[in-house]
Amino acid sequence: MIWLPSEAGPQPVDEVVIDQLVQLGVEVWRVDLVEAHFLPVLESSMDDIPAQDISALVDHAVKSSGKSVAVITSGRGAIPVLRGLRHWQLNGGDMRRLTGAVLLSPKLFIETPDPGHQGELMPVVAATNLPLFILQPDQSPWYWKLQLTLPELQHSGSDVYTRILRKVRDRFYFRPDATGREKQFTEKLPMMLAQSLRLLDTVPKTARRAESLTRPVPPAREGKKDHALNAYRADPNPPELVLPDMNDQRNALDDYRGKVVLINFWATWCPPCVHEMPSMQRLKEKMAGRPFVILAVNMAEDKNTVKAFLQTKVAVDFPILFDYDGKAIKAWQVFAFPTSFVIDKSGKIKYALFGSIDWDEAKIVEKLTALATETVQ
Repeated sequence: MIWLPSEAGPQPVDEVVIDQLVQLGVEVWRVDLVEAHFLPVLESSMDDIPAQDISALVDHAVKSSGKSVAVITSGRGAIPVLRGLRHWQLNGGDMRRLTGAVLLSPKLFIETPDPGHQGELMPVVAATNLPLFILQPDQSPWYWKLQLTLPELQHSGSDVYTRILRKVRDRFYFRPDATGREKQFTEKLPMMLAQSLRLLDTVPKTARRAESLTRPVPPAREGKKDHALNAYRADPNPPELVLPDMNDQRNALDDYRGKVVLINFWATWCPPCVHEMPSMQRLKEKMAGRPFVILAVNMAEDKNTVKAFLQTKVAVDFPILFDYDGKAIKAWQVFAFPTSFVIDKSGKIKYALFGSIDWDEAKIVEKLTALATETVQ
């Protein structure tokens, strides 16, 4: 197994997992190509790793070890891995010796799109024809994107297996705030990886042709997008929103016509969501007496989890709605957590943003107050 660190860089726990993999009979090479190229430990550095480096690693492993070879990475590291394995295929790599790739919560999209827009997968995804095993925590934005990534990978010929890790967050195996359940999954991680390799090894060793790139490789991204409450630039007509609240009472967006509505998609496991919620409560208090309401849509968590969170972590008294099956997340094309939409009194989406902000800032309150005082014809 060739172990390639992600954009988070090498972690102390890596050595623990690798040692246990060795005990399970897996030879592991850990190679830090970010450090090798003197790149900073940033997500954008993943795009700067040359495909030929990974191709050369795989080629050397195949020729020198006499063993089947697999590659493992996580997060944004999936992009250089797919590019590198495709480069290896195009240059005559012997697919009978490649077990495949294990991807832990892969980030396969070009960037986080503006709210209301569908995310665009990296071109290499549609050009990938490999055996793949995806280990995907469900408390992750990327869990909700499997509906887009899996069909694209399968359409290009990849054999894709997926294991969902329930009630686990991204980076669970090196989080300083890991829960007891996440620690249990960390202990199981070496065995899960070994099982993934065994399953991939059952895929028939057939000739695989790397697909053609149908789109040009996008240019390098220039920094992060600014998190600000900007004008909404997609269809202003909101999707349907009908969800139960903490008391199992039906709440529908249409019931609030004539009011300004802040719809916030959030989760207890999302640190930026938790950070901004107290400011949302302060915003509610500042907007008291005006036609304004906050609807906080929780993303597929159970009621007991949310209730305990509100009792011990953050105290708010605006309605919490439950999107148990994720239908609202899909309908509203929520890509990042948190994502917020502001609906004006006529029922149209006026503003939106992804990421957290301080909702009680003067400029935000001014914008929302202006909406609340508008006269609807």
